[in-house]
Amino acid sequence: MYKQEPPAVIRVRIPKGKEILGVVKRRVGGSRMFVNCLDGKERMCRIPGSKRRGLWVRENDIVIIEPWELGGDGKGDVVYKYRSKAEVAFLKRKGYLDNIEDEF
Repeated sequence: MYKQEPPAVIRVRIPKGKEILGVVKRRVGGSRMFVNCLDGKERMCRIPGSKRRGLWVRENDIVIIEPWELGGDGKGDVVYKYRSKAEVAFLKRKGYLDNIEDEF
């Protein structure tokens, strides 16, 4: 029998402060999208100008958003996108994605 190598240690960004995990539900156009957040709210989110070129987001992607202070609970900015399935698996294993349906 061959010995299985232990999985490689990866660094996964965890939401901190006011940041919330969410799933992109629908692209609207431009850099805007609707995101279902872990706190149970659906927010209209945008990709800020500094990240617009490098951040490509599709439906059912797991993202970190930062809600707007002035826009109420209905709007936010996309701060980070989880790029690999290993990162998403890590979040599931640690219990961060318990409230999200398994669509990915």
